[in-house]
Amino acid sequence: MSSYLLQAEGLTIRGEDVTIAPFSCSLTPGGRLTLLGETGSGKSLLAQAIMGTLPKGLVAQGQLVIDGEAFDAADTTSRRALWGHRLALLPQEPWHALDPTMRAVSQIAESHHHVAGRDQRASLQAAWADLKELGLPEAGDKLPGELSGGMAQRVAFAAASAGGAPIVIADEPTKGLDAPRRDAVVELLARTPEAAGALLTITHDIDVARRLGGEVVILRQGQVVERGPAQQVLTHPQSEYGKRLLDAEPSRWPAPAPLGECDMAAVVTANGLAKVRGGRELFRDLSLTVRPGEIVGVVGPSGCGKSTLGDMLLGVTRADEGEVRRAAGHSLGFQKLYQDPPAAFSPHWRLSRLLDDLVRRHRLNRSSIPPLMARLGLDENLLGRRPGEISGGELQRFAILRVLLLNPCFLFADEPTSRLDPITQRQTLALLVELARERRCGVMLVSHDPALIERICDRRITLGNESMSVTKREREPAMA
Repeated sequence: MSSYLLQAEGLTIRGEDVTIAPFSCSLTPGGRLTLLGETGSGKSLLAQAIMGTLPKGLVAQGQLVIDGEAFDAADTTSRRALWGHRLALLPQEPWHALDPTMRAVSQIAESHHHVAGRDQRASLQAAWADLKELGLPEAGDKLPGELSGGMAQRVAFAAASAGGAPIVIADEPTKGLDAPRRDAVVELLARTPEAAGALLTITHDIDVARRLGGEVVILRQGQVVERGPAQQVLTHPQSEYGKRLLDAEPSRWPAPAPLGECDMAAVVTANGLAKVRGGRELFRDLSLTVRPGEIVGVVGPSGCGKSTLGDMLLGVTRADEGEVRRAAGHSLGFQKLYQDPPAAFSPHWRLSRLLDDLVRRHRLNRSSIPPLMARLGLDENLLGRRPGEISGGELQRFAILRVLLLNPCFLFADEPTSRLDPITQRQTLALLVELARERRCGVMLVSHDPALIERICDRRITLGNESMSVTKREREPAMA
């Protein structure tokens, strides 16, 4: 019997233009391993290979040890009996893990009942306790579609971990969470190794990797470029890519060039907005104006109404009080980048077909697709895949591509780079700002990262349970 809780030897993944070079790791009880690296580098595919859930067309080879038992990586069916009991995956996309027709508390209770073996009453009590611990006591009676992205993320976390599996694989577990909620989830993740379990975490958040400690592996294009203790790798990286990764943290970004004077009419104006949801007032007497080419940041805790505000400005949701005025003459001018791109793409069609339908439906210029793909760092080979067959970061950039093809005058960007590694995130947001300035498109950018908002935005709107404030960026150095 092996002493390792989780071990991978010579794990490789091949197929459909994907090659993940031999990857090895060993986690004993109490071990922590964090995978960092660029979007599409194979981090999530390694997790899927261990779970035995690789997409169709990809094949894993190598040897695995899971909770002391040996497995051939190519044999996917034999590991299904371990799911929930000995091996748990906290998925990157909560919408793929939650039943859209089941209340949140019932989904968590189901795991406590069927996986952990508790009776129905004890399962329900445990589920409510989980929600309270995650700061979601009000979410238990809601359907997934009624939750914000951050709230759905925490519900999926609770459901996946309810079985008490000793090995936990967490794929972007803090994506879309504000700092307090992120820290709470990190504390919950840390309980697995502290209880003699093993934790494998995939994240783009360098601060999360620092807090978890243990060993860090940096991946690029399917290759391990650096590995070692977290303190060493995340303080004094030896590889050039590792240094670039740390330098791309938002706190180190230069700010964009100032907007300058603009005599064009505002693209959207709101006066005296108020909204109550679920018996709780989100905001009241909220007024704002977004000018052509202006980048306005929106920050606040999960569930404070950031996405709701965007839907009001776009005309999707009605305000309880107040009015919204939008610039006239733009039939497709008001667009949204969704927080969770899988919910915005049909899973059944290849990306080439989805883009073709958009071009045909709105009589767009097809020749603008290749240069935009190049600027967004998207390989043309990805067009032959379905949305579920590419990484979350790649799909997020396709969402940006699709909305830019419509040449909007106002764009509400709801956590548009939450799935991107720091380097790609910086490049993508720099491009978004550049195009917004070029095309005179007003942008409202939602993020839980205050440093990102500070570096990118001309002004900041802060929403909260009791207050709302608008802050203008005081310093305006040019983009390097």
